[in-house]
Amino acid sequence: MKSIIIIGAGILGASAAFHASKAGADVTLVDRGDAGQATGAAAGIVCPWISQRRNMAWYGLAKSGAAYYPGLIHQLEEQGEKETGYKQVGIVSIHEASKLDKMEQKAYERREDAPEMGEIRRLTSEETKQLFPYASDEYGSLYVSGAARVDGRAVRDALIGAAVKLGAKRIEGNAEFLMDGDRVTGVKIGTREFFSDSIVSTGGAWASELFGPLGLELAIVPQKAQILHLQVEGHKTEEWPVAMVPNGLYVVPFSDGRVVAGATHENDAGFDEKLTAGGVYHILNKTLDAIPGLAAAEITGAGTGFRPSTPSALPFIGQVPGHPNVYAANGLGSSGLTAGPYLGGQLAKLALGEPLDIDLSLYDIEEVFQKR
Repeated sequence: MKSIIIIGAGILGASAAFHASKAGADVTLVDRGDAGQATGAAAGIVCPWISQRRNMAWYGLAKSGAAYYPGLIHQLEEQGEKETGYKQVGIVSIHEASKLDKMEQKAYERREDAPEMGEIRRLTSEETKQLFPYASDEYGSLYVSGAARVDGRAVRDALIGAAVKLGAKRIEGNAEFLMDGDRVTGVKIGTREFFSDSIVSTGGAWASELFGPLGLELAIVPQKAQILHLQVEGHKTEEWPVAMVPNGLYVVPFSDGRVVAGATHENDAGFDEKLTAGGVYHILNKTLDAIPGLAAAEITGAGTGFRPSTPSALPFIGQVPGHPNVYAANGLGSSGLTAGPYLGGQLAKLALGEPLDIDLSLYDIEEVFQKR
């Protein structure tokens, strides 16, 4: 039985732990519980097909992630993990007509290779309001039935719960590499030492500090996201589609009137956890323009999270340079909830020496590691 230590229990590490455990590996999952972990703070939309982002390596990963979800949810349910926060409810992308024209064209082009998109339909403002009652009278939308909502905390916890049921060990604490000469043999957590065949880093925005003792610098930085939690009355929100609005913002309805609105993309804020007036204004200003009915919603909470971002805005996955038994994946940014479960499965295969379903050269780990 192969042994694996996974450092970082966000969506990527949780998925790697589940898939490695299911494959029969002896898995230890370590996390120190940093405040502002992106997965725990996020609610998201699984709908990469209408994105105007042109990078095909990113799209291929996100598309595979979206297609992977239904099967993954079934696997988790087989392990007794039924609270995943995932549901296919469709999406209404609310924009002005010229933007919708381009989005609709792209959607039909991509559906040829992604039948899981389901129905594509251009909606008038009235038709949009029938699906999402708080939407504006001024904008139409593009509806895609195969889109889904996901609660980051719920799906992460389901993955970890399933991994533990399959034998994985979960440990809280700060992991540091153990070395035998130039070889990484395991990790030290406080006064305890753990050894394994392979060590995997999925530390999100904090991952760079782990590699200092190896003489390596990892080009990963935090991108701050602020998010609002709202409560609405008088509607069965669990059946509403998710909504995209201009400037890359989203509104995700869950059950019992709970609605999440966000999120900002702040590249120079570091690990500043403060909720700011500018961030809240940005979310409300852009969201209420497209969905004015939310103006009466109660603000029940807010939070911040830190997405891991790379210089190329692409994720990476591979063997850490110079260390044949150390692997890493990171840099999913705002695509974490879409692609994280799928990429975690690929990472588990990599650490176990199994064939992958992706081309590693498209997500080159050499580009993000440099010697100090």
